[in-house]
Amino acid sequence: MSEENVALKEQSSIDTTYQNIKVIVEKARNTAYRAVNFAMVQAYWEVGRIIVEEEQKGEERAEYGKGLIKELSIRLTKDYGRGFDESNLRNMRSFYQTFPNCDALRHELSWTHYRLLLRIEKGEASIVSNLKTPDKIHFRF
Repeated sequence: MSEENVALKEQSSIDTTYQNIKVIVEKARNTAYRAVNFAMVQAYWEVGRIIVEEEQKGEERAEYGKGLIKELSIRLTKDYGRGFDESNLRNMRSFYQTFPNCDALRHELSWTHYRLLLRIEKGEASIVSNLKTPDKIHFRF
């Protein structure tokens, strides 16, 4: 075998090894991304639960207007930066109220997906749940 053929064979082996390693790294990164994303979805659900419980103080309905969301937004934004403005904290509260069972949250859905679902009017939600989808995901409101 000539030196040129040996070099080509070695290069081909290196290319194959590189591609195998690349697949492993990309798979691990995607798995880590999904895990972190779902951990944040769960965290936002918990934040919503705490806000609702604090606002309601054991009562059936909350007495709004006491400034809880505003004060939490100021403090959390100072500590953690963007993502904790008043509207997002209200989204977290609505998230908990709309999806009260944390165990029913879907790993496949991101916070962005859930925020979009929160915007769907109840009448539109029934239309969405009747659509034929490959995954047959059904939404109940």
